[in-house]
Amino acid sequence: MTLFGTKTFFPKAESHHGHLIVVMVLAVMAGVFSGCRHKTEPANAPLARVDGHYLYVNDLKGIVPVNASSADSLMLCKSYINKWVHTQLLLQQAEKNLPEDKLDFKKRLEEYRNSLVIYQYETEYVRQNMDTVVTEQQIDKYYWGHQKDFQLKENIVKAIYAIIDRKREDSPGLENTFWRMFHLPDSILLDSLENYAPVMAESFSADTNFWVPFNRLLKIIPIETYNQGIYLKNHRIIRLKDDSKIYLVKFVNFKMKDEISPEEMETNFIRQIILNRRKTEMINKLRTEIFNHALKHKEFEIY
Repeated sequence: MTLFGTKTFFPKAESHHGHLIVVMVLAVMAGVFSGCRHKTEPANAPLARVDGHYLYVNDLKGIVPVNASSADSLMLCKSYINKWVHTQLLLQQAEKNLPEDKLDFKKRLEEYRNSLVIYQYETEYVRQNMDTVVTEQQIDKYYWGHQKDFQLKENIVKAIYAIIDRKREDSPGLENTFWRMFHLPDSILLDSLENYAPVMAESFSADTNFWVPFNRLLKIIPIETYNQGIYLKNHRIIRLKDDSKIYLVKFVNFKMKDEISPEEMETNFIRQIILNRRKTEMINKLRTEIFNHALKHKEFEIY
Protein backbone atom coordinates (compact mmCIF):
# COMPACT_ATOMS: atom_id res chain seq x y z
CA MET A 1 0.00 0.00 0.00
CA THR A 2 1.49 3.32 -1.04
CA LEU A 3 0.79 6.81 0.25
CA PHE A 4 1.71 10.12 -1.24
CA GLY A 5 1.24 13.79 -0.39
CA THR A 6 -1.68 15.82 -1.69
CA LYS A 7 -2.42 19.51 -1.80
CA THR A 8 -5.59 21.27 -0.76
CA PHE A 9 -7.64 21.92 -3.88
CA PHE A 10 -8.94 25.33 -2.77
CA PRO A 11 -6.51 27.81 -4.33
CA LYS A 12 -4.97 30.89 -2.81
CA ALA A 13 -7.22 33.95 -2.73
CA GLU A 14 -4.72 35.84 -4.93
CA SER A 15 -5.15 33.48 -7.89
CA HIS A 16 -7.67 34.08 -10.67
CA HIS A 17 -9.38 30.78 -9.89
CA GLY A 18 -9.50 31.72 -6.21
CA HIS A 19 -11.25 35.00 -7.04
CA LEU A 20 -13.66 33.12 -9.28
CA ILE A 21 -14.73 30.80 -6.46
CA VAL A 22 -15.03 33.67 -4.00
CA VAL A 23 -17.22 35.67 -6.37
CA MET A 24 -19.27 32.62 -7.28
CA VAL A 25 -19.96 31.62 -3.69
CA LEU A 26 -20.81 35.16 -2.61
CA ALA A 27 -23.03 35.61 -5.64
CA VAL A 28 -25.17 32.61 -4.81
CA MET A 29 -25.28 32.99 -1.05
CA ALA A 30 -28.34 35.19 -1.27
CA GLY A 31 -30.07 32.51 -3.31
CA VAL A 32 -28.76 29.07 -2.42
CA PHE A 33 -28.37 29.77 1.29
CA SER A 34 -31.56 31.72 1.75
CA GLY A 35 -33.69 29.56 -0.52
CA CYS A 36 -34.60 32.32 -3.00
CA ARG A 37 -32.51 31.53 -6.08
CA HIS A 38 -32.00 34.09 -8.85
CA LYS A 39 -32.60 33.04 -12.44
CA THR A 40 -29.01 33.72 -13.38
CA GLU A 41 -27.54 31.93 -10.38
CA PRO A 42 -24.93 29.31 -11.45
CA ALA A 43 -26.32 26.67 -9.06
CA ASN A 44 -24.74 23.85 -11.07
CA ALA A 45 -21.37 25.52 -11.47
CA PRO A 46 -18.51 23.35 -10.15
CA LEU A 47 -16.50 24.53 -7.17
CA ALA A 48 -14.04 21.64 -7.00
CA ARG A 49 -13.05 18.48 -8.85
CA VAL A 50 -11.23 15.32 -7.85
CA ASP A 51 -10.78 13.16 -10.95
CA GLY A 52 -14.32 12.60 -12.23
CA HIS A 53 -16.09 13.75 -9.06
CA TYR A 54 -17.36 17.32 -8.83
CA LEU A 55 -18.60 19.52 -6.01
CA TYR A 56 -21.22 22.01 -7.22
CA VAL A 57 -22.49 25.28 -5.81
CA ASN A 58 -25.83 23.62 -5.21
CA ASP A 59 -24.14 21.09 -2.90
CA LEU A 60 -23.43 23.86 -0.40
CA LYS A 61 -27.09 24.32 0.49
CA GLY A 62 -27.56 24.37 4.24
CA ILE A 63 -23.87 24.79 4.99
CA VAL A 64 -24.11 28.45 5.94
CA PRO A 65 -26.59 29.83 8.53
CA VAL A 66 -29.07 32.33 7.14
CA ASN A 67 -27.86 35.17 9.38
CA ALA A 68 -24.12 34.60 8.76
CA SER A 69 -22.02 37.50 7.52
CA SER A 70 -20.34 37.42 4.10
CA ALA A 71 -16.94 36.82 5.72
CA ASP A 72 -18.21 33.96 7.88
CA SER A 73 -20.12 32.47 4.94
CA LEU A 74 -17.05 32.48 2.77
CA MET A 75 -14.94 30.93 5.51
CA LEU A 76 -17.47 28.12 6.01
CA CYS A 77 -17.67 27.49 2.28
CA LYS A 78 -13.89 27.35 1.90
CA SER A 79 -13.65 24.97 4.85
CA TYR A 80 -16.34 22.70 3.39
CA ILE A 81 -14.71 22.64 -0.04
CA ASN A 82 -11.29 21.80 1.39
CA LYS A 83 -12.77 19.05 3.54
CA TRP A 84 -14.64 17.62 0.55
CA VAL A 85 -11.44 17.54 -1.53
CA HIS A 86 -9.43 15.87 1.24
CA THR A 87 -12.15 13.27 1.73
CA GLN A 88 -12.35 12.46 -1.97
CA LEU A 89 -8.58 12.16 -2.28
CA LEU A 90 -8.34 9.85 0.72
CA LEU A 91 -11.28 7.79 -0.52
CA GLN A 92 -9.76 7.33 -3.96
CA GLN A 93 -6.38 6.46 -2.47
CA ALA A 94 -8.03 3.87 -0.22
CA GLU A 95 -10.02 2.35 -3.08
CA LYS A 96 -6.88 2.05 -5.22
CA ASN A 97 -4.86 0.29 -2.53
CA LEU A 98 -7.32 -1.87 -0.59
CA PRO A 99 -7.93 -5.41 -1.89
CA GLU A 100 -11.36 -6.24 -3.27
CA ASP A 101 -12.45 -8.25 -0.24
CA LYS A 102 -11.82 -5.21 1.98
CA LEU A 103 -14.01 -3.03 -0.21
CA ASP A 104 -17.07 -5.29 -0.25
CA PHE A 105 -19.42 -3.69 2.27
CA LYS A 106 -22.62 -4.97 0.74
CA LYS A 107 -23.22 -7.70 3.32
CA ARG A 108 -22.23 -5.51 6.26
CA LEU A 109 -24.37 -2.62 5.05
CA GLU A 110 -27.33 -4.95 4.58
CA GLU A 111 -26.91 -6.35 8.09
CA TYR A 112 -26.56 -2.85 9.50
CA ARG A 113 -29.68 -1.68 7.70
CA ASN A 114 -31.62 -4.73 8.88
CA SER A 115 -30.58 -4.07 12.46
CA LEU A 116 -31.63 -0.43 12.21
CA VAL A 117 -35.02 -1.27 10.71
CA ILE A 118 -35.73 -3.93 13.35
CA TYR A 119 -34.55 -1.63 16.14
CA GLN A 120 -36.80 1.20 14.93
CA TYR A 121 -39.80 -1.11 14.67
CA GLU A 122 -39.29 -2.66 18.11
CA THR A 123 -38.67 0.73 19.70
CA GLU A 124 -41.85 2.15 18.25
CA TYR A 125 -43.82 -0.98 19.21
CA VAL A 126 -42.62 -0.71 22.81
CA ARG A 127 -43.36 3.03 22.90
CA GLN A 128 -46.94 2.47 21.79
CA ASN A 129 -47.74 -0.64 23.84
CA MET A 130 -45.64 -0.87 27.02
CA ASP A 131 -47.11 0.03 30.39
CA THR A 132 -44.70 2.57 31.90
CA VAL A 133 -46.38 2.83 35.30
CA VAL A 134 -44.31 1.33 38.11
CA THR A 135 -46.07 1.20 41.46
CA GLU A 136 -44.54 1.63 44.91
CA GLN A 137 -45.50 -1.97 45.67
CA GLN A 138 -43.53 -3.22 42.66
CA ILE A 139 -40.50 -1.16 43.67
CA ASP A 140 -40.80 -2.35 47.26
CA LYS A 141 -41.06 -6.00 46.19
CA TYR A 142 -37.98 -5.73 43.99
CA TYR A 143 -35.97 -3.92 46.66
CA TRP A 144 -36.61 -6.50 49.37
CA GLY A 145 -36.10 -9.35 46.95
CA HIS A 146 -32.66 -8.14 45.84
CA GLN A 147 -31.03 -6.85 49.02
CA LYS A 148 -27.61 -8.17 48.10
CA ASP A 149 -27.62 -5.91 45.03
CA PHE A 150 -27.90 -2.74 47.09
CA GLN A 151 -24.81 -2.70 49.26
CA LEU A 152 -23.40 0.77 49.78
CA LYS A 153 -20.02 1.52 48.25
CA GLU A 154 -19.42 4.53 50.54
CA ASN A 155 -20.69 6.14 53.74
CA ILE A 156 -23.82 8.26 53.36
CA VAL A 157 -25.49 10.81 55.64
CA LYS A 158 -28.54 12.95 56.15
CA ALA A 159 -27.27 16.21 57.59
CA ILE A 160 -28.36 19.75 58.44
CA TYR A 161 -25.73 22.47 58.32
CA ALA A 162 -25.25 26.23 58.48
CA ILE A 163 -22.16 28.27 57.62
CA ILE A 164 -21.58 31.68 59.23
CA ASP A 165 -19.21 34.38 57.98
CA ARG A 166 -16.72 35.15 60.81
CA LYS A 167 -16.09 38.61 59.38
CA ARG A 168 -19.54 39.76 60.39
CA GLU A 169 -19.51 41.98 63.47
CA ASP A 170 -22.34 39.98 64.99
CA SER A 171 -20.77 36.58 64.25
CA PRO A 172 -20.18 35.69 67.97
CA GLY A 173 -23.86 36.24 68.71
CA LEU A 174 -24.92 34.41 65.58
CA GLU A 175 -22.70 31.48 66.48
CA ASN A 176 -24.30 31.11 69.91
CA THR A 177 -27.80 31.48 68.46
CA PHE A 178 -27.23 28.83 65.80
CA TRP A 179 -25.47 26.53 68.29
CA ARG A 180 -28.51 26.58 70.56
CA MET A 181 -30.76 26.17 67.55
CA PHE A 182 -28.90 23.01 66.44
CA HIS A 183 -29.72 21.38 69.80
CA LEU A 184 -33.46 21.75 69.25
CA PRO A 185 -35.59 18.82 68.04
CA ASP A 186 -35.22 18.28 64.31
CA SER A 187 -38.67 19.59 63.35
CA ILE A 188 -38.19 22.83 65.29
CA LEU A 189 -34.63 23.20 64.02
CA LEU A 190 -35.76 22.89 60.41
CA ASP A 191 -38.49 25.50 60.85
CA SER A 192 -36.06 27.86 62.57
CA LEU A 193 -33.44 27.49 59.86
CA GLU A 194 -35.94 28.12 57.08
CA ASN A 195 -36.89 31.44 58.70
CA TYR A 196 -33.55 32.54 60.13
CA ALA A 197 -30.71 31.11 58.04
CA PRO A 198 -31.55 32.76 54.67
CA VAL A 199 -30.78 36.13 56.25
CA MET A 200 -28.17 35.33 58.88
CA ALA A 201 -26.16 32.42 57.43
CA GLU A 202 -23.77 32.55 54.50
CA SER A 203 -25.21 29.22 53.33
CA PHE A 204 -27.20 26.37 54.84
CA SER A 205 -28.99 23.11 54.10
CA ALA A 206 -32.15 21.98 55.82
CA ASP A 207 -33.12 19.21 53.42
CA THR A 208 -33.26 15.88 55.25
CA ASN A 209 -35.19 14.04 52.53
CA PHE A 210 -32.10 13.02 50.62
CA TRP A 211 -29.04 10.99 51.48
CA VAL A 212 -25.68 12.35 50.36
CA PRO A 213 -22.24 10.73 50.29
CA PHE A 214 -20.23 11.73 53.35
CA ASN A 215 -17.30 12.56 51.04
CA ARG A 216 -19.46 15.14 49.26
CA LEU A 217 -20.29 16.80 52.56
CA LEU A 218 -16.58 16.95 53.37
CA LYS A 219 -16.10 19.23 50.36
CA ILE A 220 -18.39 21.77 52.09
CA ILE A 221 -17.60 21.17 55.75
CA PRO A 222 -13.86 20.86 56.60
CA ILE A 223 -14.15 17.80 58.82
CA GLU A 224 -10.84 16.04 59.37
CA THR A 225 -11.02 12.36 60.20
CA TYR A 226 -9.04 9.23 59.40
CA ASN A 227 -11.98 6.93 60.17
CA GLN A 228 -15.36 8.09 58.91
CA GLY A 229 -17.23 5.26 60.61
CA ILE A 230 -15.93 6.04 64.08
CA TYR A 231 -16.41 9.75 63.53
CA LEU A 232 -20.07 9.38 62.51
CA LYS A 233 -20.81 7.05 65.41
CA ASN A 234 -19.39 9.53 67.92
CA HIS A 235 -20.54 12.88 66.57
CA ARG A 236 -24.12 14.04 66.23
CA ILE A 237 -23.75 17.84 66.46
CA ILE A 238 -20.46 19.52 65.61
CA ARG A 239 -19.05 23.04 65.43
CA LEU A 240 -15.93 23.84 63.42
CA LYS A 241 -14.07 27.05 62.66
CA ASP A 242 -11.43 28.23 60.25
CA ASP A 243 -10.04 31.69 59.51
CA SER A 244 -13.13 32.91 57.71
CA LYS A 245 -16.11 30.73 58.61
CA ILE A 246 -17.99 28.92 61.38
CA TYR A 247 -19.54 25.56 60.49
CA LEU A 248 -22.40 23.93 62.41
CA VAL A 249 -23.60 20.45 61.45
CA LYS A 250 -26.22 18.07 62.81
CA PHE A 251 -26.17 14.48 61.54
CA VAL A 252 -29.77 13.30 61.34
CA ASN A 253 -28.88 9.80 60.14
CA PHE A 254 -26.06 7.86 58.55
CA LYS A 255 -25.32 4.50 56.98
CA MET A 256 -21.95 2.89 56.58
CA LYS A 257 -20.23 1.36 53.58
CA ASP A 258 -21.35 -2.26 52.89
CA GLU A 259 -24.68 -1.72 54.65
CA ILE A 260 -27.87 -2.03 52.59
CA SER A 261 -28.64 1.17 50.72
CA PRO A 262 -31.89 2.90 51.78
CA GLU A 263 -34.81 2.11 49.50
CA GLU A 264 -35.49 5.78 48.72
CA MET A 265 -32.00 6.07 47.24
CA GLU A 266 -32.65 3.19 44.87
CA THR A 267 -36.20 4.00 43.76
CA ASN A 268 -35.31 5.51 40.37
CA PHE A 269 -32.74 2.79 39.68
CA ILE A 270 -35.26 0.04 40.51
CA ARG A 271 -37.93 1.70 38.39
CA GLN A 272 -35.56 1.67 35.40
CA ILE A 273 -34.68 -1.99 36.00
CA ILE A 274 -38.38 -2.93 36.01
CA LEU A 275 -39.05 -0.94 32.84
CA ASN A 276 -36.05 -2.48 31.07
CA ARG A 277 -37.26 -5.96 32.02
CA ARG A 278 -40.72 -5.18 30.66
CA LYS A 279 -39.17 -3.90 27.44
CA THR A 280 -37.05 -7.03 27.01
CA GLU A 281 -39.99 -9.32 27.75
CA MET A 282 -42.22 -7.41 25.32
CA ILE A 283 -39.66 -7.57 22.52
CA ASN A 284 -39.04 -11.29 23.06
CA LYS A 285 -42.79 -11.92 23.06
CA LEU A 286 -43.19 -9.89 19.86
CA ARG A 287 -40.46 -11.85 18.10
CA THR A 288 -41.97 -15.15 19.20
CA GLU A 289 -45.45 -14.13 18.05
CA ILE A 290 -44.17 -13.03 14.64
CA PHE A 291 -42.31 -16.32 14.20
CA ASN A 292 -45.25 -18.47 15.34
CA HIS A 293 -47.67 -16.56 13.10
CA ALA A 294 -45.40 -17.08 10.08
CA LEU A 295 -44.95 -20.75 10.99
CA LYS A 296 -48.70 -21.31 11.33
CA HIS A 297 -49.43 -19.69 7.98
CA LYS A 298 -46.45 -21.36 6.27
CA GLU A 299 -44.89 -18.03 5.35
CA PHE A 300 -41.37 -19.46 5.34
CA GLU A 301 -39.48 -22.67 4.70
CA ILE A 302 -36.15 -23.89 5.97
CA TYR A 303 -34.42 -26.27 3.58
